[in-house]
Amino acid sequence: MAVAAKDRKAWASGEEPRWCPGCGDYAILAAIESFLPELGVPREKFVFVSGIGCSGRFVYYVNTYGVHAIHGRALALASGLAVARPDLSVWVVTGDGDSLSIGGNHLIHALRRNVPVKVLLFNNQIYGLTKGQYSPTSEEGKITKSTPFGALDHPFNPLALALGAEASFVARTLDVDRAHLTGVLRAAAAHRGTAFVEIYQNCNVFNDGAFDTLTDKQTRALNQIRLEHDRPIRFGPEGERGVVQRGDGSMEIVNVADVGEDALVVHDAHHHDPSLAFALAHLSERPTGPTPIGVFRSVERQVYGQALDDQLAVARARLGVGDLASLLGSGHTWAVA
Repeated sequence: MAVAAKDRKAWASGEEPRWCPGCGDYAILAAIESFLPELGVPREKFVFVSGIGCSGRFVYYVNTYGVHAIHGRALALASGLAVARPDLSVWVVTGDGDSLSIGGNHLIHALRRNVPVKVLLFNNQIYGLTKGQYSPTSEEGKITKSTPFGALDHPFNPLALALGAEASFVARTLDVDRAHLTGVLRAAAAHRGTAFVEIYQNCNVFNDGAFDTLTDKQTRALNQIRLEHDRPIRFGPEGERGVVQRGDGSMEIVNVADVGEDALVVHDAHHHDPSLAFALAHLSERPTGPTPIGVFRSVERQVYGQALDDQLAVARARLGVGDLASLLGSGHTWAVA
């Protein structure tokens, strides 16, 4: 019987991680290697699937089963694995280019189907592996090698995209905040169905400092809006600022002293309607000011793999076990000489 390895070192493959010195991927890898042993699941029951990009190397550094897929197809492979082998814990490691550009269609359909996979989207708002082109999350006007006069595309808001697809679990965290990152990963691991986690990840070569507002010691207390279920949304060094809902449903940042705590939005991550979570996702379009982090939504609904198994069980009970050879040879067939 396979036994869960409790030593962090047992979860490291022994391969030397090869990212640029200072890359946020190192911090994420260290956090995940420390977090996995506490789940009590044997290494042989984990599969990490990645696409193409800097994040794609992740599967080589974790001592579990792993698949390095082609560009944008990690969710397609992971979905098949999760449905065929419900005994496995399937995790997808992807980037903003890999999953939101060529892989965008696979992502939204996995989210709407509620396939039991955990999606970790490393968002550095740039194409790092191919040397600094703008990505689907780069801001308008971004100067890069592929947009020397500024990017014209309007960027994706990954959380709003996931909530629009009615994902059952949606969260955001930071690469260098070990405690917060680990807490979000625990919640994602415990969730049944698709868990979508956006991780702000610094690319110190091609997009350095994109998230300094949220991670720098001098500014993070002013700008991290930490969402906690069933708690009023307050932030700031003394909790002096908060979030209220306008009459049109959108969110607004206010001084608590001006409105009183009773006027603040009480975060409800378990609400069946994603509208409030969607409004919170739009509270900050860019991580350059006060920005929500934490679990935006966590609800229970039918998991795709289990639903498919239940449907097949009903079909077998009604029709019996089929004969594939007879089926293929029935009807209008022909022989090839």
